[in-house]
Amino acid sequence: MRTSTITRKTAETDITVELQLDGTGTYDNQTGIGFFDHMLDQLARHSLFDLTVRAQGDLHIDDHHTVEDTGIALGQALAQALGDKRGIRRYGACLLPMDDALVRAALDLSARPFLIWNVTLPTPKIGTFDTELVREFFQALSTHGGITLHIDQIHGVNSHHIAEATFKAVARALRDAAEPDPRKGDAIPSTKGAL
Repeated sequence: MRTSTITRKTAETDITVELQLDGTGTYDNQTGIGFFDHMLDQLARHSLFDLTVRAQGDLHIDDHHTVEDTGIALGQALAQALGDKRGIRRYGACLLPMDDALVRAALDLSARPFLIWNVTLPTPKIGTFDTELVREFFQALSTHGGITLHIDQIHGVNSHHIAEATFKAVARALRDAAEPDPRKGDAIPSTKGAL
């Protein structure tokens, strides 16, 4: 069972993430930030990871610490659940359309974190959510999950559609990359013999 539970507690946030890689996409995410919960739900549903997030943060200041620290904890949970990555496909990519938005995500579960971010959200807010936090989340996820992650917006004029297409594209790419490859058995997917 490729599962993990991560608890991260700081002076700013208290977060628990439960992750099951071989799930069905069930979710129960409660961060106190409605739009962010909606995006985490999309991430779970389209990756087919089962995901539960409980986050309490200093929302009286703003959403930044809660979003970033959730990305950190989720990245750590992903890395823990993948273990030594034996038998996984390792790479994943998705070209995802959502109405006016078209977003491409490509990633490598390489243990070498790097984020390329070519996304422009045209409004500063989606409801009350600061759109700049979308990048902050993926930066934290990439860094703490050990993911080389490229995200490119090809089209899009509506911030909600662009953000949601981004979460869904990354979810589908993660699904492909984390899935066991029946042709690999328990081999580590690297000529180095380790990831």
